[in-house]
Amino acid sequence: MRKKRKLQDRDWRYDILHRLVNLTTKASFRKIKYAGMERIPKDAAIIFAPNHTGALMDAMVILAMNHSPKVFIARADIFRNPKLAAMFKFFKMMPIMRLRDGIEEVKKNNKAIGIAADVLKDKVPLCIFPEGTHQTKYSMLPLSKGIFRIALQAKELLGDTPLYIVPVGIRYGNFYRFRSSVHVQVGNPINIGEFIESHKEKTPQEQMVLMKECLAARIKENIHYIANDEEYDAKNEICAAVSRMQLKNKKTKRRVPLVTVNQEAVRQIETLKRENPEQAKELIELAVEASNMRKEKQISLKSVAKQPTMRSLALRFILLLATLPYTIATMLLTLPITVISMALTKKFKDRAFHNSVRFVLQLLLWPLLMVIYTVLAFIYLPNALALCIMVAIVPAPAIAQDTYRAIRLTISDFKLLHCKSLVKKYNEIRQLFFK
Repeated sequence: MRKKRKLQDRDWRYDILHRLVNLTTKASFRKIKYAGMERIPKDAAIIFAPNHTGALMDAMVILAMNHSPKVFIARADIFRNPKLAAMFKFFKMMPIMRLRDGIEEVKKNNKAIGIAADVLKDKVPLCIFPEGTHQTKYSMLPLSKGIFRIALQAKELLGDTPLYIVPVGIRYGNFYRFRSSVHVQVGNPINIGEFIESHKEKTPQEQMVLMKECLAARIKENIHYIANDEEYDAKNEICAAVSRMQLKNKKTKRRVPLVTVNQEAVRQIETLKRENPEQAKELIELAVEASNMRKEKQISLKSVAKQPTMRSLALRFILLLATLPYTIATMLLTLPITVISMALTKKFKDRAFHNSVRFVLQLLLWPLLMVIYTVLAFIYLPNALALCIMVAIVPAPAIAQDTYRAIRLTISDFKLLHCKSLVKKYNEIRQLFFK
């Protein structure tokens, strides 16, 4: 009798797709940085617990951490369509019921937890987004208890196999722009067996509460965390305004991640609020004024962080002109993707899904377009020339997106440099922050 295939079993079709997806993920960012990978326990069952800010792209970034397969837990309602459910299963996704689905539905989770435990027993990592939904802010939503229920019940089923929850911080340079940057920081794992043993006098419910507090704190340590209150926008504005000077003030030659610099800025703001409330209030008010002025003039926060000069602006403009023939060619070749992307993203009110749409289109359409362009090139051009052209256009989607970005940033930088009142406002913020 043929053995029934389990969710976590290797599949050559999945392996091929996995590598293609990872390549597309890495091509979707100008820079993708993984740090703290050495903290991931070896020879153990692992549950990855990342923050959730970028819809589908969060899962793609976690999947691309290495070449090993991972099983993702998703909300059950997206599995209602049998054809979609079969596709999600092939992608190594499994459903979990939430309280909002009703108590009777949640009771069905025992089977799901059993499958999750079996996945973990085979040393295939699970990935659960403990916030339950995404939020496009450098902040965090309250964690749901689902991940901890799975961890506690899975630990009982795993016996002596060590089980860890591994916090992961994902920090995007921009939530809405394709080909932005992303910094992925692995935090200190929580050993579930040791945690239970050290709190054995507590009830399972109390253990889950403590575990939730511990995980929330460890995720926050690895992201650019700003409390989601009325001062969020002002603090984010300050972080961008002072980041370049913070980097200059560092006395180490080692490159410091921007997320670390931003974390320090937030800590300094909180310290200032405690030690000098009047100065902190003035700083926040200046930041609110600057933020409102910047948004009104449609200036990117990236321009504020970069602190452009006329020299840097002129150099970028010259580079754009020098590469114009090639960049125009890449824009024309990727025009079908751009047009379809613009049409589809309009259907999503939540802009967090826009990069997910662009990612899927690039994954599906660019290989198809490459085949079409290759056939046409070898039909109408000499073989040597056709081959050279095909090699040159392989990175066309990335080049086109980077060109769009450079044009937007050049316009934004120009606006900032010519808005003296706004430049003055940011200088006042920097003076007050470093006072």
